[in-house]
Amino acid sequence: MLTADRTQWTLPNALRRQAEIAPDSLFLQVIGEGTATRGEAYTAALRIAGALAELGVTPGQTVAVMAPTSMPAVMAWLGINMAGAVEVNINGAYKGQTLEHALRTAETATIFIEHRHLADLAAVEAALPDLKRAIVFRLADAPDTPAPIFKRIDIIDYRDVAAHAPLEALPPVAYTDIASMIYTSGTSGPAKAVRMPHAQIYFLAMRTVANLRARPSDVFYCFHPLFHMAGKFMGIFAMLLAGGSIVLDRSFRPETWVSRIREFGATVGLAHGPMLEMIHAQPPQPDDAEHNLKRMIMVPFPRGIAAAFEQRFGLRGIEVWGMTEINAVTWCALDEPLRPGSCGRVESEWYDFRVVDPDTDEELPTGLVGEFVVRPKLPWIIMQGYHGMPEKTVQAWRNLWFHTGDSGYVDEDGYVYFVDRLGDRIRRRAENISSYDIETAAMTHAGIAECAAIGVPSEFDADDDIMLCVVRKPGVSLEAPDLMAHLMPRLPHYMMPRYVALLDALPRTPTNKVQKAKLRGLPRDASIWDRKAAGLSLRDLAQQATR
Repeated sequence: MLTADRTQWTLPNALRRQAEIAPDSLFLQVIGEGTATRGEAYTAALRIAGALAELGVTPGQTVAVMAPTSMPAVMAWLGINMAGAVEVNINGAYKGQTLEHALRTAETATIFIEHRHLADLAAVEAALPDLKRAIVFRLADAPDTPAPIFKRIDIIDYRDVAAHAPLEALPPVAYTDIASMIYTSGTSGPAKAVRMPHAQIYFLAMRTVANLRARPSDVFYCFHPLFHMAGKFMGIFAMLLAGGSIVLDRSFRPETWVSRIREFGATVGLAHGPMLEMIHAQPPQPDDAEHNLKRMIMVPFPRGIAAAFEQRFGLRGIEVWGMTEINAVTWCALDEPLRPGSCGRVESEWYDFRVVDPDTDEELPTGLVGEFVVRPKLPWIIMQGYHGMPEKTVQAWRNLWFHTGDSGYVDEDGYVYFVDRLGDRIRRRAENISSYDIETAAMTHAGIAECAAIGVPSEFDADDDIMLCVVRKPGVSLEAPDLMAHLMPRLPHYMMPRYVALLDALPRTPTNKVQKAKLRGLPRDASIWDRKAAGLSLRDLAQQATR
C-alpha cells in the first residue's frame, strides 16, 4: 500500500528507512561484482554524497552518470540523490552529436563515467563548457586502453569519492524536487530529458510492488540498463521498498535466460516484447519450467506467443503500458485470465485516460482506435516537463492532457489495447529512437543531398528495423557500405540503419513535408540494400571505425 503521507515519497527517505529497518538484508547483487546490503548501500550513498558536497555540488544541480550497469553506477545514482542533486543517466551508446546534446541539455558540471566512455567524452569536450569534472572508475572488463588527455575537464578517481567521509547532515529533499532525468526520443527532434520528481519515481516503484505483489522473499532478475525507467525504478527501487533483492545482469542473452534465473533463484522479473520473442525462439527444453520465477512484467507481451510462453515457462505474464513521462498507467491483474494483446485496465484511482482523435483531441467511442492521452489525479506523480525544452512540454500537454503518441482502443469491458505509434518515432529493441538523430548524422556526409529515416517492421512483434532513405548529390557515387562506415562513429549502435534505399527524390507534400508514409510502403526488394543480407555486422563496423 502507498503511504498516505506523500511528503515521505523520496528516494533518500526510502533508503534511510530501509537501512534502519533491515541493515543486513541483501539488497543488490551485480553479477561479476558482488553484493550490497541495505545498510552498505546507504553508507556508500552517504560517502558519495559527502564527496559531492565537498566538490561544490548543491541540491537541485544535475550530476550525470555514464557507465554500464555496475555497482559504482548504482551507488552513484543513490549518492547523487542523497546529496539532493538530480541524477542524469546517459546512454552508454551515445557518442558525437547525441552525447554532446545530452550533456549540454543536462547543464551538468559533474559526471561519473566508466573508463570505456572517456574517449567519447574527450571527443566532445570542447562543446561542453559547463562540464568541469569527471569522476572515473574502471570495470574489470573495460578495454585496456590509456585514458585520453583532457584539456579542461578535471579527472577524479572514483575510489577517492567512494572512500570519502559520509555526509553528516542530509539536505532537505522534498517529494516535489526533481530526482532524475531520463532521455527519451521524440518524433521530430533530438532526445528530450524527462524531469522526474521524487514522488513520481517513488509512486512507480510502489505501484510495481503492489501489482507484482512483491515480497521480502522475492529476488528480481533484471538486465535492463540504468538509463531506462524499467530496471531502475520498477526493478531496483521497487525491490528496495518491497524488502526483497535484485540481481543485475549487464547484458541480455536469450540462450542463457533460463539458466540465469535458475542460478540466482529469481522469483520475479521484467522484459520487453522483442526480448520475450528471442527467449521463446530458443529450442524448447523439457525443463524450461523448472525454476522459481512465477511473475514477470511484460512490456508488451506479444500476443502471438503470450499463452505459449506462460505455459512453456510456467509463469504469469503481467503486461503493462506506460512511458517515462507518465509511468505505468495500465496493468494486467495478476489473478485474471490472460487476454492476449491487452495491456490491462487503467489504474483509474490515479489517472484519467482517454482515447482521442489525434487531429481534434475529441474523445472517441469505445472500440475505435485513437491516441492515448493521460493526466494524473495526484500531483507530482508524472513528469514535470522536458528540461530546457518548454515548447516540447507545451506541445505534449495541449488541451490539458499529456499526448503520448501511442494509439489503440478500449473495449467494452475497459481493457486497453495498444495498436501502434503515431508520428515518426521508431521503436527498436525497447529503445525509442528519433528519426531526427539519424538524419542529422547522415547529413554530415558530403555526398548526401537529403535523407529520411523511418521504422519498418522487424521480425519481432511491435518492433522496428531502421531504413534510411537517401538522395545523393549529383555526380556522387556513394554506396551503402560506405555510408554505414560514416555513420558508425556518429550514432549509437541501436540507431544504425539496417536498410538503405537510394532514391532519386523523397516524396513530399505540397507544403514540402516528407511523406514518410509513402517511404514505409516501399517494397523491401533487391533495390533496397540490407546490411544483414550483405553480411556486414555492427561489430565489424565498430572495429573499422577504431582503426
